[in-house]
Amino acid sequence: MIKGLIFDFDGTIIDTETAWYTAFQEAYKEHEVDLTLEQYSTCIGTSLNSFNPYEYLMTDLKLDIDKAEFRKAVRQRHSELMEVQAVRPGIQHYLDSAKAAGLKIGLATSSDRNWIDKYMDQLGIREYFDCICTADDVENVKPDPELYQKALSCLGLKPEEAVAIEDSPNGSKAAAAAGLDCVVIPNEITGFLKFETPHHRIESLSHLDFDHVLTRRCFQDMNLQV
Repeated sequence: MIKGLIFDFDGTIIDTETAWYTAFQEAYKEHEVDLTLEQYSTCIGTSLNSFNPYEYLMTDLKLDIDKAEFRKAVRQRHSELMEVQAVRPGIQHYLDSAKAAGLKIGLATSSDRNWIDKYMDQLGIREYFDCICTADDVENVKPDPELYQKALSCLGLKPEEAVAIEDSPNGSKAAAAAGLDCVVIPNEITGFLKFETPHHRIESLSHLDFDHVLTRRCFQDMNLQV
């Protein structure tokens, strides 16, 4: 039996990813540019180093756009879209079940602390987490394993004693590199992406018995799922 769960945040606990993609898509269309999912997916679950959707129109396409105003407009639209979002199905049950079972609960996210604090308070779930590791706490974010390694250390657990809950390829790569088994619950956006590491994939946690994760039963026939 496992001793802990480590959750990703964006796209996993709450679906911020679909709202971001929609906000950027709409902003790009105003400038007659198509933002493909393939292009946008490179920055999901990681930093904006490989593809920065805030700057691409200006730096790569050389469009005459005010960066500050563009960023402000995208964030405003994202906030509007997020007003109707709640925790994803099954998440609350898993948090309650993990607490009741005496498991340690961690968070490993490539987002910064201010972003996480905002939604932790909005969703009222902060008290569930024994350890919160963000981009502010590490040198390298996902797909590097550092966030998961730090979370494991913080929780006092070995990799084989915990399970990661993720939604993105970069997140599952990070979990696998840190030695954790991973349950993947893709959202509307990440469900179309290719996963290259073994994991147990399911539409939502509400479709996966908590005891099957607790006892690792769901990983017995785990293989490479894409």
